[in-house]
Amino acid sequence: MTRYAKTAEALARLTPEQYRVTQESGTERPFTGEYLEEKRRGIFVDVVSGEPLFASSDKYESGCGWPSFTRPILDEHVQELRDTSHGMLRTEVRSAHGDSHLGHVFPDGPRETGGLRYCINSAALRFVPLEEMEAEGYGALIPLVG
Repeated sequence: MTRYAKTAEALARLTPEQYRVTQESGTERPFTGEYLEEKRRGIFVDVVSGEPLFASSDKYESGCGWPSFTRPILDEHVQELRDTSHGMLRTEVRSAHGDSHLGHVFPDGPRETGGLRYCINSAALRFVPLEEMEAEGYGALIPLVG
């Protein structure tokens, strides 16, 4: 079983933008994220802990300016917390083991897939293409990629 955790080494590898987003609950500018237009098959993992978060098969174009997903690949890797910052009431999404700020979840996603929109910062993610999943230890998740 793989152990996912936030380590000093992982934090030291982050770019300043990745650190700001994941560790300081920042938000990247809309329409600037590396994975907004990502169309390849694979999974998106926490840039800090490596825990699997979202599958390409659940990614869709919402028009919001950030990568959007209908659901996490495994619920146990995502925490949802009440966020009252900036004078709004929202639901923050954090990775369970890395404690990375990922973004927010909203109830305005596609109805046919449950109605949720996980609006996620690219800076919080690392993409693992389908053809590299086995070698990187994510082989058990290949059937979930679609």
